[in-house]
Amino acid sequence: MYIDQAKEVLRIEAEGINSLLEQLGDDFNQAIELILGCPSRLIITGIGKSGIIGQKIAATLNSTGTSSFFLHPVEAMHGDLGLVDEQDVVMAISYSGETSELNLLLPSLKKRGVKVIAMTGNINSSLAKHGDAVLSVAVPREACPLGLAPTASTTAALAMGDALAVVLLNCKQFKASDFRRNHPGGSLGERLKVKVSEVMVTGEQIPQVTIDMSLTAAVAIMDEMNLGAIVVMSGDDLKGIITDGDIRRLVSKGANLATASVTDVMTGDPKTIAADLLAADALSIMQRHEITILPVHDQTGALAGVLHLQDLLGKGEFRFLV
Repeated sequence: MYIDQAKEVLRIEAEGINSLLEQLGDDFNQAIELILGCPSRLIITGIGKSGIIGQKIAATLNSTGTSSFFLHPVEAMHGDLGLVDEQDVVMAISYSGETSELNLLLPSLKKRGVKVIAMTGNINSSLAKHGDAVLSVAVPREACPLGLAPTASTTAALAMGDALAVVLLNCKQFKASDFRRNHPGGSLGERLKVKVSEVMVTGEQIPQVTIDMSLTAAVAIMDEMNLGAIVVMSGDDLKGIITDGDIRRLVSKGANLATASVTDVMTGDPKTIAADLLAADALSIMQRHEITILPVHDQTGALAGVLHLQDLLGKGEFRFLV
């Protein structure tokens, strides 16, 4: 009985993927051209199950020669939009095409002149209308008997991401030697074997302020350092961190920046990482806590540097020691 049910699920999933064959058209070609012509990075965004699929697609693209990273749409609206450059291409994933958190982000992206690839199951949706290219991943039905849990639809989106990655791989003539260079450990799960100390910002490049400084002065330093965040110090002790998102949220509450201090807005006791840990560990912490910057400490607990998501994925390359 159980096996029969499992076979039915697999048939429905296969049916969903097969339906993509008939949906492929000029927009797929256009999506490939947009990515190939992008001088910067492919940024993938989505929320919920689509967000998880987006993270996997980004990982596949990175490992096969296409610079990519995942951007959470909510965090983007609270400061991380600064990670997006006008030369980037964004691929937004939503099966319904009406995900409010994602659609709120789209006008801001378009104002920056960013090209948008929409991956959706509804080609008449709000998301599709914002797309410069629309990849349809509509499936006849979900494997979930209630029709509620994304099953065949997420499988279809994942398959479409693989199709993009492999076509791009072929276009770039990506070789086995290139793949091995991106996977020095011999497997995808071990590819990030660079130590945090090798990619972190150090010395005068660390954006930092003192705990008794005014917020206005701190924001000026944050803007000058251009990392989207700044650490708050009391002598040699790390007391907190302030991000672009923190400033935006403070402004939205009507606070007076002219009279505020760094202690009014900083996050105390921030997440940190040891300098001798791996970049993979840092990326795991960032994903788990949905943050983009980590203060780095040495063996004594003293501040040794700062690690930003851009240091790991921003340029589409990991600085491997090979």
